[in-house]
Amino acid sequence: MSFKASVLTLYPDMFPGHLGHALAGRALERGDWACEAVQIRDFAEDKHRSVDDTPSGGGAGMVLKPDVLARAIDSIADDGRPRLLMSPRGRPLTQTRVREIAAGEGVVIVCGRFEGVDQRVIDGRQLEEVSIGDYILSGGEPAALTLLDAVVRILPGVMGNQLSGVHESFEGGLLEHPHYTRPQVFEGQEIPAVLTSGNHAAIEAWRHQEALKLTRQRRPDLLEAGNSQPVTK
Repeated sequence: MSFKASVLTLYPDMFPGHLGHALAGRALERGDWACEAVQIRDFAEDKHRSVDDTPSGGGAGMVLKPDVLARAIDSIADDGRPRLLMSPRGRPLTQTRVREIAAGEGVVIVCGRFEGVDQRVIDGRQLEEVSIGDYILSGGEPAALTLLDAVVRILPGVMGNQLSGVHESFEGGLLEHPHYTRPQVFEGQEIPAVLTSGNHAAIEAWRHQEALKLTRQRRPDLLEAGNSQPVTK
């Protein structure tokens, strides 16, 4: 059974977006995964097809209406797939969570807009709020595409070399080590000798030490969490 992504959005034309190209696009054509974009506005029942209203208690902006969004969510079969709401106040998306999603049969993603989503829908439809970073986007669509990109690339058969999904940042709790390729000398700088030594144990040790060094410099929080194990085959 292929992985199925159902995305609830006010802008269905944004999907599959860049995921219709390259490896993800070829996997989509093969049927390794499927992307269904559901127009939230189709579930509005007034003549203006309204999907938002002013926030209770006052304040700027608008809020997605609970009745419209609930009908949109309920139109998708409750088949056990996780229901996610892309939201800046959600838990940060991690590679561990990406792998958990990829191991399942699919995902339902709600793309927020305006000031947010009525809390009663979040609670009543058990939406898991997920954030891709500490910044604000114009809507949940770019975040949903980012999440799907991370998931689809590690689905079985999508990447030509599955080790590409193992030897990279976050998979071993560290940032990824530096990479080099020919020519041997570029602008006066040589490839580190250990990488052309043929000594695989020494290469792995060098890569791990470089990954540790980069992580200490850029993401010490990962080390503080105890994530310092080398990536192994």
